[in-house]
Amino acid sequence: MDVMTIVGTAREQLSALTGLSVDTVSRVSRDRKGWIVEIEMIERRRPPSNNDVLATYHINLDADGNIVSYVRTHRYHRNEVRR
Repeated sequence: MDVMTIVGTAREQLSALTGLSVDTVSRVSRDRKGWIVEIEMIERRRPPSNNDVLATYHINLDADGNIVSYVRTHRYHRNEVRR
């Protein structure tokens, strides 16, 4: 599978599993078991949009693009500066 297919598959599967909307993909890499993808999800929308609560999800996919595991690694407000 190519990287574009993996990203699309990861976005669709994680959104279906969590019920959350995808904001952006922040990491994609391949390892010996499959793929690693990190996706920023919108956990709570708050007006104005810079007050939205986002979360980073670390996803492991097998070589066929199926999610093997995922974990939320960070939760933050959109206007928060990350170092």
